Amino acid sequence: MSASQKTGVVFGLANKRSIAWAIAQKLQESGWRLAICYQNERLEQEAKDLIADLPGAEGFMCDVSSDEQIVKLFEELKGKYGTLQGIVHSVAFAPAEELKGEFVNTTREGFRIAHDISVYSLVAVSRAAAPLMTEGGGIVTLSYYGAEKVVPRYNVMGVAKAALEASVRYLANDLGPKGIRVNAISAGPIKTLAARGISNLGDMLKAHADRAPLKRNVDPAEVGGTAAFLLSSAGSGITGETIYVDCGYNIMGF
Repeated sequence: MSASQKTGVVFGLANKRSIAWAIAQKLQESGWRLAICYQNERLEQEAKDLIADLPGAEGFMCDVSSDEQIVKLFEELKGKYGTLQGIVHSVAFAPAEELKGEFVNTTREGFRIAHDISVYSLVAVSRAAAPLMTEGGGIVTLSYYGAEKVVPRYNVMGVAKAALEASVRYLANDLGPKGIRVNAISAGPIKTLAARGISNLGDMLKAHADRAPLKRNVDPAEVGGTAAFLLSSAGSGITGETIYVDCGYNIMGF
């Protein structure tokens, strides 16, 4: 590794449609050395096939709902890389039945799972990463407009994304003195594995393209480019923010 090469960890790789994959590609193009994390054995082979296309990248298994696995991962990363400069948290989940019908029918367990995996995992990962980010650096997570406005049938995920964006601000305040910046990207709807669980995704994509000033849906590579910017020295003055990469959809009243 050259003295100037940065090392980043990308959480949430599922397949080639993952936003995590688009971000990993952009970071690799920018010269980052990457540790790519996938959740479990079921996702391992597809993840490893993708990782093989990124020179110098290595794969690691980590279920972010497990504190023990997070601790073990960062011990491994410390031994292998020493220091880290970037973290990408592209992780969200809610039980499929919670993304149908009305929010008022959200179950206690569905609420807990959505917030544990989609929100608390950012806190846990940030806490584990901070001691390795001795030179400062950046943490980026992925949000969505449903955090701010009601998106029918996005339900508990919208509430979880609102909590995620608030967590970004609190983490930015805690970690700022260490030179660690924390930001969220609010991406427009994208056909990812996670998004397929949303029952009206097709309607969301069409409405988005119709109403957005750019009259189209966002490309995952555009989200990747924004993440690479936020994690670079060009984004050095930005922290605690939610940056919209949604073709301008969020600015429109109707």
